Amino acid sequence: MLTLLVAQVGFPIAEARAQSGADADLQTALKLASLLRSARTVIASNQDVINDPAGGDKGLTGDRVLAEATESYLASNGTTPLHDGQDEREARLISAQMAAIGEVMEANQATINQDGVGFKGFVPAVFGRLVNERFAELVGDEAVIKVTAPPELIRNRKARPDDWETGVIRADLSASDWPEGQVFAAEAEKDGRPAYRVLVPEYYGEGCLACHGEPKGEIDVTGYPKEGGRLGDLGGVISISLFR
Repeated sequence: MLTLLVAQVGFPIAEARAQSGADADLQTALKLASLLRSARTVIASNQDVINDPAGGDKGLTGDRVLAEATESYLASNGTTPLHDGQDEREARLISAQMAAIGEVMEANQATINQDGVGFKGFVPAVFGRLVNERFAELVGDEAVIKVTAPPELIRNRKARPDDWETGVIRADLSASDWPEGQVFAAEAEKDGRPAYRVLVPEYYGEGCLACHGEPKGEIDVTGYPKEGGRLGDLGGVISISLFR
């Protein structure tokens, strides 16, 4: 049922693919990806709470999700999302992402706390999309984040990869010799604007296969046909664009 995807925490980078002089941009992009994933993990770990048909305040507030996501982020990165000495733009983008996470949780309290309804559809993939959309509303002139996937795996048309993303997914991230978890970074246009673009691959974990695994074509709990994926298959990509 969960659409949580997993990848290596360390985000190894292909030196041949990373543009020189872009270290700060790369680190900012990876931190945005890490915070998004940390927050999605909180949603994934609380699916039983979210889908409990008993009504009433379940306490899954924006503050709680941010607090737990920060703990996870700290464990992965050795620092909190916001810290002293941080690059000004990075701090601004991280702050916007944290605000988006909090606002999405507050906006969905009625759904999460709804009485008499079990599965509510508030899964990590939906949460992540809503956070990314709010992030774009806040700072879309500076950066955008999207969770996409190989075209044949896309369920929501809003998540379709653009031509550049599709090309990288096909030629690099899906290649049999692409190191698992390695990110792809390059200068490339995004919506007609120059940008530094980073793609972070994600792979199907055990929790993903109830919806995305076998048998292929069987309807899952969300109403979509399963993709027939297997443990460790490339299932998604976090795409971050930092505009120049």
